[in-house]
Amino acid sequence: MEGTPLTYFGAIGSTVRSLWTGLKITFSHLLKARHSRRPVIISDKTYFNDTEGINTIAYPHAMQPVPDNGRYRLHNEIDDCIVCDKCAKVCPVDCITIEPIKAIEEIGKTSDGTSKRIYAAKFDIDMAKCCFCGLCTTVCPTECLTMTKVYDFSVLDIRDHNFVFGEMTEAEITEKKQAYEVYQQSKATQPKAPAAPGTPAVAPPPAAGAKPVFKPKIKPAGPPSAS
Repeated sequence: MEGTPLTYFGAIGSTVRSLWTGLKITFSHLLKARHSRRPVIISDKTYFNDTEGINTIAYPHAMQPVPDNGRYRLHNEIDDCIVCDKCAKVCPVDCITIEPIKAIEEIGKTSDGTSKRIYAAKFDIDMAKCCFCGLCTTVCPTECLTMTKVYDFSVLDIRDHNFVFGEMTEAEITEKKQAYEVYQQSKATQPKAPAAPGTPAVAPPPAAGAKPVFKPKIKPAGPPSAS
């Protein structure tokens, strides 16, 4: 009866019966597969129609084909990245970390002709946090951020799921930061050019917290109404 505790030999018998049920299923598949030794792979047109046969492959020496539109590990083509920070802002799990450094001039162009004016001192993607939503690839203006077909990137240490795409060294990062600081200081100390003759003077902006002065306008009197 259900709920009745099993005896010592009853437990052994129950285990043997359960094991034999599972082995019968395994042996039945082995007997049916003896007629066909060809592995069944997902690229076959009859893959979903074949219910019998060998369904295993010698992984990782052989791998199942992945569709071209598979969304798995993220990749950033750093040469086409303009470090716009849109992907990091739209990411719902904050798995993208970017540290930008502004350049004092154009530093190159992407493959689609977009000007690059920001260095990527740091561009890390933590795939351990990624939810594979694809939002970051949608907002990327240069389409440098893509989801690849690489689905097997298991590691023993979860910290190895952090993929680094920034190629700048510490010395280069320090150099570019100092160059931008010097550029900003030189702009601040540079005297402003005098306004050309005839240029209307620009009124200074209102002080912080000051309320705008409201001057009501008086409508002109209309023609007298006929009485």
